[in-house]
Amino acid sequence: MPTIMKCCLVLSVSSLAVLLAAADHQLRVDYYSKKCPNVEVIVREEMEKIISAAPSLAGPLLRLHFHDCFVRGCDASVLLSSTGGNMAERDANPNKSLRGFGSVERVKAKLEAACPNTVSCADVLTLMARDAVVLAKGPFWPVTLGRRDGRVSSAAETYQLPPANGDIPVLAKIFASNGLDLKDLVVLSGAHTLGTAHCPSYADRLYNFTGKNSAADVDPSLDSEYADKLKNKCRSLTDMSMISEMDPGSYKTFDTSYYRHVVKRRGLFYSDASLLTDATTRDYVQRIATGKFDDEFFRDFSESMTKMGNVGVLTGDEGEIRKKCYVIN
Repeated sequence: MPTIMKCCLVLSVSSLAVLLAAADHQLRVDYYSKKCPNVEVIVREEMEKIISAAPSLAGPLLRLHFHDCFVRGCDASVLLSSTGGNMAERDANPNKSLRGFGSVERVKAKLEAACPNTVSCADVLTLMARDAVVLAKGPFWPVTLGRRDGRVSSAAETYQLPPANGDIPVLAKIFASNGLDLKDLVVLSGAHTLGTAHCPSYADRLYNFTGKNSAADVDPSLDSEYADKLKNKCRSLTDMSMISEMDPGSYKTFDTSYYRHVVKRRGLFYSDASLLTDATTRDYVQRIATGKFDDEFFRDFSESMTKMGNVGVLTGDEGEIRKKCYVIN
């Protein structure tokens, strides 16, 4: 068994329905078995090198996959560069802090050398996101493959991304439009166990929660001691230089400590705090925060990631297989 799989949980039998649903989209775990049989090994070996050299990249690579799937589905449109006549998704405000594009190109180049014009950037990004989680000590899940790459990327469409300052009604509507429910929302929020965030994505909670733009205008749902710590890092609404760990003390490790922070009112984003305002999401947060159901969360995360990875996929003759992920053929 490959190294990356040894200590990892696999999808439960209850996930079979999810995987079977993926077949309706012509996605299969063995899609490249004849055309590029070593695809997962190639991705895995390169990811091991990438994460070994830069462990902090696990979160950004997972985030890239999220931001791709919520706009036009999982078609690698987030990877396309802007052109003279078009601003692409990656240059829109919600995506300006995205990282990991070079790592995707690095993996894609390895696959092009081994299997030219065969593996889509959309599949590469999905596999890299899964392996990023595994290498951060999170769960393993089978990834169905066969996605095709989109040819369109528009900054104007990034309004479809779940906002960091969104409440449950706003977030639930966005998730539902992608076939994801409240459980998926609270489970996938657990991805905030990995990575960091720049000050402008949460500064409103510290200085401008009701629009007064003052040091006293703090989100009351934020723990006051935590708010003071954040203010020491993020000194104004326009502070672009500082970043904070989304899961303080554990931001390079995939675990359940994120939920313990949320319970203590120490979630970095308002969207994190909002999980405590709905009965369904609150009950899940409180359950996982006990630390007694880590295996359950790992299974749930695997299932929700599988669902998300199937959103709006292009298959068959749709789209294309890009040779380079940042430009259409």
